[in-house]
Amino acid sequence: MIQFIKKLRDLYLSKVKWRHYKIGPGFHAGVRVRLWARSRLEIGRNFYIGRDSFIETDCIIGNYVILGNKVGIVGRYDHHFQQVGVPIRIASQIRDTDYNWKGKDSVTHIGNDVWIGYGAVIMGGIHIYDGAIIAAGSVVTKNVDAYSIYGGNPAKKLRDRFDTIEDLEEHKSLLLVGADDKNNS
Repeated sequence: MIQFIKKLRDLYLSKVKWRHYKIGPGFHAGVRVRLWARSRLEIGRNFYIGRDSFIETDCIIGNYVILGNKVGIVGRYDHHFQQVGVPIRIASQIRDTDYNWKGKDSVTHIGNDVWIGYGAVIMGGIHIYDGAIIAAGSVVTKNVDAYSIYGGNPAKKLRDRFDTIEDLEEHKSLLLVGADDKNNS
């Protein structure tokens, strides 16, 4: 019964509450999740976003992505902090329809098979490539290489995800993400 209620809640969120975004099948959101995008939010298949997480910027997310609890994907220029003579608190902001400053056309890209750990913050406009892992508590300010593990503030590459090239190549050849894409062609 609990599984049925969770599935019903996820359907309500993806098909009713957030219907103006493109959300693929297999979507799950924990409690107190917020999604907002100025122009574009696209989420692939089998996406999981943990409780208390936020997406508050234009974003394209691939298939089989996990966002842990308390993850934030946020814009860099949500407030026009260089507006002369105006305190930041009341300056124009990205949510305003007439906003015309930096960040307006910025899109964050998160590839397939990505795991973003608890409490990480992803700044808007960056690209996290396929298979990457972001360590808990990290602040990502620059692009993240494919099949790499990044951590820290600011996040830096810690190591490759797989120990050998052979393991990486086998993973990529067996990956379900590609099968989903082929089945939908």
